[in-house]
Amino acid sequence: MPEISIKAEQLFELWHISITNSMLLSLVTLVLLVAFAFYMKKHMSAVPGKLQSVFELLREQILEFMESVLGNRHAAEKYFPLIATAFLFILISNWLGLLPIVGPIGLRHVTEEGSGLIPLFRAPAADLNFTLALALISVFSINLISVLAIGIKKYIGRFIQPRSPIMTGVGIIEIFSEFVRIISFSFRLFGNVFAGEVILIVMAFLAPLILPLPFLFLEIFVGFIQAFIFSMLTLVFISMGVSETSH
Repeated sequence: MPEISIKAEQLFELWHISITNSMLLSLVTLVLLVAFAFYMKKHMSAVPGKLQSVFELLREQILEFMESVLGNRHAAEKYFPLIATAFLFILISNWLGLLPIVGPIGLRHVTEEGSGLIPLFRAPAADLNFTLALALISVFSINLISVLAIGIKKYIGRFIQPRSPIMTGVGIIEIFSEFVRIISFSFRLFGNVFAGEVILIVMAFLAPLILPLPFLFLEIFVGFIQAFIFSMLTLVFISMGVSETSH
């Protein structure tokens, strides 16, 4: 049975920077999304083709959903790039992590205990460093958007109100909740994706041609759900952050 490592394995060093297998697949995801974006931009036309029509329909559906959460169309269009980018990046990286090349293909390494295989690719969300970085970006973006929307004075007033000791206590809890969001974002995504990888490895070891298939389809669905939940929570927290009232 292949070795299961909770930590992403290092492949090599580049300018004293450790390049792991999860980082490599996240770079592949980034390149694919950027290349597809340039392709779509180059082939955009006033009379949309089938592919353009599909994406325009999806964009419209997402904007309508965001409008129902944020309350107006302008805000939905304003924050659409952040929400859509987070969703697509997590979704594509999760699905790429399910490809047959992820796991069996790797680099042979020799240690004192014997030889082993370091997988060349690993699902980025199965690395806690990746999900923690996403969580930090999301929470930072939420707070930055909140400051830009309501102003620095009202933003600080949500956490510190010297004239009201009770509300100041509530504000301290709100500050603590910002750090809890980071933990919640990162561990929820990491836990679900890593657990799915472990299940697929175990099932493939027990019965390579039969057992993995149902779990593979389940992980395709889980990959979509986790991307949706992450982007949805980011959207909800943005909606709360740009409102004039306190949390």
